Amino acid sequence: MPQIKANGLSFEYESFGHEPDPAILFIMGFSAQMTQWPVELCTGLASRGYRVIRFDNRDVGLSEKLDRLGQANVMEAFAKVASGQPLTSPYQLNDMAADAAGILDGLHIKDAHIVGASMGGMIAQLVAVNHPAKTRSLTSIMSTTGRPGLPPAKPEAMAALTQPPANLERETRIAHAMKVWRIIGSQPSYAADDAELRASAEREIDRTPYNAAGIARQLVGILASPPRHDMLKDIKAPTLVIHGGDDPLVPVEGGKDTAASIPGARLKIVPGMGHDFTSKLVPVYLREIADFVCEVDSHGKKV
Repeated sequence: MPQIKANGLSFEYESFGHEPDPAILFIMGFSAQMTQWPVELCTGLASRGYRVIRFDNRDVGLSEKLDRLGQANVMEAFAKVASGQPLTSPYQLNDMAADAAGILDGLHIKDAHIVGASMGGMIAQLVAVNHPAKTRSLTSIMSTTGRPGLPPAKPEAMAALTQPPANLERETRIAHAMKVWRIIGSQPSYAADDAELRASAEREIDRTPYNAAGIARQLVGILASPPRHDMLKDIKAPTLVIHGGDDPLVPVEGGKDTAASIPGARLKIVPGMGHDFTSKLVPVYLREIADFVCEVDSHGKKV
């Protein structure tokens, strides 16, 4: 896969479809590689006449690691957030939104449908806020505004996501990843079976070494970023919010608040969906995203 320079950093990316077609930019979530966006979703959208681009965020996958920015203390960050103390971080979500906008510039793409999941949804929201000319539409998936008082993740879901594997042996990492996805994933309607979970874990683990420092910087960057609910009121781009009705990591209230904060946003709640991209969910994502972006384009960005 190729690399591109954007916002002063190097990013690994992959493109599906034809370059002249309208673009969809996929932004993945916390600690996750771009390969968590299912190929079937990317090719399905490409078959509908779109150029789909997915990329590894900074500090993840095969994109540039920012070790020069130093270590981030996750436990200290959580403690400061809990006590209301100011928190600094090596970078924030606004910086990652600038990465996404820079990738579009590097690919000579004037504007794109911006689609983000989880942390990627937070970043996508900020692309729409900070880079409106580049945002043809916004789709925020399984994400939130960060508004104080929204229900938190279930403790077991947060623990699963933030605890590292017991060691870096391949089988240990595979078992750990499978456990994480069982805890935060969809149950039972859209659940992945063990074979799918293992194949996904093997693909991610064999692609790049475990990078604890980068994961910590991303997490502290989320914690240090301000809530977005007031900012989202300024978004003019057509917006779709997709959220699982049974998401244990980002409760559905986060999606409801996202839709309520953006003028004219549509909200699609999927019962039985958790915090994942299983093969059973691909048709759901493909239908919702494809129908939305096609409608936006047919109405000249007005839905």
